[in-house]
Amino acid sequence: MSIDKNAPPEKEKGKKKQIVLRLSPELYSKLQAWAEDEFRSLNGQIEYLLTECVKRREKRG
Repeated sequence: MSIDKNAPPEKEKGKKKQIVLRLSPELYSKLQAWAEDEFRSLNGQIEYLLTECVKRREKRG
């Protein structure tokens, strides 16, 4: 059995990490409008988009 050195410690599993993200006003407005169209918060929309990008990348292998 191999150990994933990039995996979070047991006590941190399930906790979301906080990051500072700087966006241009134009990108912020576009993401905010997109989030509203999909009934998500801006944070939720960004997390959704990043998750989808990671899934696609993993499929390409």
